Formats: sequence, structure tokens, C-alpha cells
Amino acid sequence: MACNGTGCQSGCYKDGTGDQDENSSTENKLAADANGVDKHRRHRMTCLKCKAVEATIFTGGDGGGRFCADCFRSNLYGKFKLAVTSNAMISPIDKVLVAFSGGTSSRVALQFVSEMQLKAQKNYDATANRDRSLPVFGVGVAFIDESEIHPVTSAVLDKAVEDIKQIVCSLPPPTKELHVAPISRIYSTKTSDGKQMLQNLMNSVGDATGKDDLLAHLRMLSLQKIAVENGYAKLVIGSCTSRIACHVLAATVKGQGYSLAADIQYADARWEVPVVLPLRDCPLQELNILCSLDSLKIVEIFNEPGAGINGLISSFVKILQEENPSRECTMVRTAGKLTPFPFNRIPEANVDDADLVSQRRQKKFNLKPIESLPPESFCPICNSPMSCYSNPELKPELFRAACCPSCQYQILPDESSSMYQFYSLLPESIIARAKNGNQKWIREKIQDCLLLDEEDEV
Repeated sequence: MACNGTGCQSGCYKDGTGDQDENSSTENKLAADANGVDKHRRHRMTCLKCKAVEATIFTGGDGGGRFCADCFRSNLYGKFKLAVTSNAMISPIDKVLVAFSGGTSSRVALQFVSEMQLKAQKNYDATANRDRSLPVFGVGVAFIDESEIHPVTSAVLDKAVEDIKQIVCSLPPPTKELHVAPISRIYSTKTSDGKQMLQNLMNSVGDATGKDDLLAHLRMLSLQKIAVENGYAKLVIGSCTSRIACHVLAATVKGQGYSLAADIQYADARWEVPVVLPLRDCPLQELNILCSLDSLKIVEIFNEPGAGINGLISSFVKILQEENPSRECTMVRTAGKLTPFPFNRIPEANVDDADLVSQRRQKKFNLKPIESLPPESFCPICNSPMSCYSNPELKPELFRAACCPSCQYQILPDESSSMYQFYSLLPESIIARAKNGNQKWIREKIQDCLLLDEEDEV
């Protein structure tokens, strides 16, 4: 029976308008869903930091996310600044030396230190008519010429040095002093054949991993020599999260577990000039993005992949990072739970009344004064801490016992006859370190027999 419309509540008698209402409801629902999806998409593409501009940069790892260009810069610089400030890496009275290899990490480290110095200079200039209690720290740049180890043509080397000079000169004031030194300068200036001795020393190491490690140790000695000779108070190294993650695995494989905690902290004061790592929390991916974003010039000349174990670990970590962008950060964060050594803090400097602001800034982060070094010796080659003294007298045949197990296995020759030649080729700084360790060992042995200052001599 057809519906006559009387008492019918369906509305079907109104010339088919019931179907129209149903279609309209469906359309409204679809429009609402589409609007929700579009709103979600816009929210997902918005910068996490400012929440106002579309995100154009996407990063992985811990704290990774989406940023606009300005927020990405400020976020990366913020991680650098937090590391510097919370670990008292740079104080206003310091003169810091930035190790510059020409690669991405050292380029960003130099840029950020320069920006920090520029801000300090502006603050200093703004107080021209008032109390200038915060001086501006000085900055120098060091480039180690390794052409004696990695042969390159003079034209390529000259071009690289000229590019580095242009990079340093293009930085905002104050002016930065550039130090370019061959790696053979670790030998005494009185030694005329330092280049030949260096090449003979490297050739005496047959293991590819040992040769790569030895070069890294000699590079550090060269940087320390420049820093000491020119009165620098801190040495800034551009080791980033990715580099440290590789070191964590490589050190574990090479049996350097005891000393691993010493190498991955923000600061390392076991050296004559303390070493600081302000980019410790910055992955290489983010540093590459910044260099591309700001057109920071990179000078690729001696930045070759590591050899032996170091090269394998580097390739392995790169694959892990491609599978999961958080892997490098996770490795560094896990290794960071190792108990650091007392020298992994910057000792408080003796400051006068003019630097009270700097003192208050350091106290804000509850920095404690460095304790006395524990009764540990240091490997004369790599300067790794060792748990006990094992070399009662310094002789070529006993030099092996003074070194850490990793250097014994990777670097030192097995034959005793070759050991004499290897010992004769070592730089004076390594021999001096071994002698100092020997003196500390003797002092520990006779400590009970020594008179204290407050005791009367019998």
C-alpha cells in the first residue's frame, strides 16, 4: 500500500527531499572528515618549536622532529650553548683554540664559537659606559697539516690552506688568529729530520687500526703543542654525536673499556690544555643540514675514512643510523652512564673581583672543584687512564709495560729488536709523559716514607 503522507514521519512524500537530506548529511560528514584530515596534515607539517611556520627540516634521533629554518638553527645552537654553559667550557677570561680539520663538525664548532664570541662582544660594547665585569674571550683556530702522512700535491694543499684562511677571515670580529702547523712539529725544533722520523714511526706500525689510532694521538699532541705555545686555556674539538658513537663501539672492540668513560665526556682536563666537546649532543645529520642551509664552506682534504676496525665500525654505525635515526644518540646516551673520571670536569680558575659574574654563572650549575687525580697512570702514547702502574723504570724494553693493552696490541712492534727502533722514533712529548708516569709510580711506592710538610724532620 502506497504511503499517502498522512501521519508519515519519514518525509518520503515530500517530492524526494528525504533523499536530498540524507545526501546532504553524508556530504557534510565527508567535508568534516576532509577538514579534519587537512587540519591534522597542517598540524603535522607545522614547526614543532614555533608552531606557526610550515616545517621544512626533518631530523631523526633523540629530540628529532620537524622545524622551520630559523627554529632549526636556534635549536642546534641551543644544544651547543647548553653544553658550553652547563659544563663551564668557556669563561670570559679564556683564550680558546678551535681545532679545525675542514670537515662538517669542526666547521660548525668554529661557527658557533664565533657567534658566541660575537654576542659576548656586543654585550661588552653595550656596557661601555658602565662596569665592564665580563671580558670577551679570545678565539684561535688550528689546522694540522698531515700532508707528510697523507701525500697531496702542493697545489691541493695550498688551495685548502687558502680556503681555510678565507673562512677564518670571513668570521665576524673580534679577529681570530690562524695557526697552520705540520704534524711533524711534535718533534723538537732542534730536530731537523722531524718529517723523516715521523714517516719512519708511522711505517713501523704494521696494523692498519694501530696506524690510524697513532695518527689520531699525534694529531692531539700537535694541537696541544700549539695551544701551550700560544697561551690558550681550552681546546675545542668538534666531535659530534655520530663520531662519539663510533668511538664507543670501536673502543669496546679494541679493549679500551676502562678508559672509555674518559673520552666521551663534555670536558677532559687530563691534558695540559683541557679539551672540550661542545657538539657532543649534535648528530652529524643536523650539522650537515646546517652547513647546507647556511652555505658554510667545507674543506675536504685530510678527512678520510678510518682504516681497519675504525673504518668497519664507521660503516656499521652508518647502516644502523639509516635503519633507525635514534641509534647514535642511544649509544652515546648509554655510554654516558659510565662513571666519569675526576679530570672530566674543568677545574675552577682563580678569578678576581672583576669576574664575579662569571663565578655566579658557574655556581648556577653547581660545578664542584676538581678533585685530586686518582692513583692511576696514563698510557704514554694515547694518554688513556690505566688502573695501576706497571713500569718501575723507563727503558725501551720496558716501555711496552707502560702502555695500555690497546696500544700494546695495535701499535707497538712485537719483536724486542724493533721496539728499540720504535722507541727512538717517538716524539719527546711521549717520552716525557712516560717519565712523568714513572716518577708518579716511584712516589706512590715510597709515599709512606715521605715526610709531610707539617711534620718535623727527625
